[in-house]
Amino acid sequence: MAKKLLITGGKGFIARNLFEQLCHDFEVIACNHSELDLLDSNKVLDLIKNGRFDVVIHAATHDPAPKYSIKDPAKVLENNLRMFFNVARCNDHYGKLLYFGSGAEFGRENWRLKMDEGYYDQHVPTEQYGFSKYVMTKHALQSKNIYNLRVFSVFGKYEDWRYRFISRACCSALFDLPIMIRQNTYYDYLYINDLVAIVRWFVNNSPLQQVYNVCSGLEIKAAELAKIVKKIAGKDIEIIDNSDSPCREYSGNNMQLLKELEKFRFTPLDEAILDLYNWYSANKQIINKEELL
Repeated sequence: MAKKLLITGGKGFIARNLFEQLCHDFEVIACNHSELDLLDSNKVLDLIKNGRFDVVIHAATHDPAPKYSIKDPAKVLENNLRMFFNVARCNDHYGKLLYFGSGAEFGRENWRLKMDEGYYDQHVPTEQYGFSKYVMTKHALQSKNIYNLRVFSVFGKYEDWRYRFISRACCSALFDLPIMIRQNTYYDYLYINDLVAIVRWFVNNSPLQQVYNVCSGLEIKAAELAKIVKKIAGKDIEIIDNSDSPCREYSGNNMQLLKELEKFRFTPLDEAILDLYNWYSANKQIINKEELL
């Protein structure tokens, strides 16, 4: 019989892609906030206890984006931890819990290139989001069936094109607008389809560790990404670098992950960006040009 999966954060960028691609092979239930209030411990317990899920994928997060989010930035730490522990405490009622950590748990002010799993706990994050992920990892490391899939920079369809760099660059190019760069530093970008494929492996297999850096292992500057988008668009659009201060490089070491996913093939970055550009081209109606201006 097909494994039964529960995905939280059902309307979010990662959750939507997970549901869309995994529902063909598994019995998948995806819950958004209106269907399951993750801050209500009793409702979470009832759903998980009665659902008999093989795997719970916790993709919900309280991470208010600048300008666009209606979430209370003062509640990031409290709500992220309450949602996580309301799910984690039910671990006797599911096979395993997969959740998405973040490079922010290393402490943004201490970022460097190629951070590996051993870099965790060298610093305690000072901001709420990173600290919430830091605390979750402390718990996962003491568990037997909770796994932190620590992501860095994931991109793909359904992300917020208004501020996510690769998507915004694609949308700007579609409307013949300049590609604006706010921070021209190194990032480690992972295509959402690759993340889904990696999650599929964790659903079907028994990992040896509790925490993995889930990233491409390749760092690239924003200016180089902009050039890829410009080439794909085939337009003579301007690339404007508005970087006003240096920013710490942000990338991970994925060797621990690849020891278990030996033959995994990451989608080449130009191929992934082409897929995304074509998707936006086919869904141009979702883009508000005024937001890009």
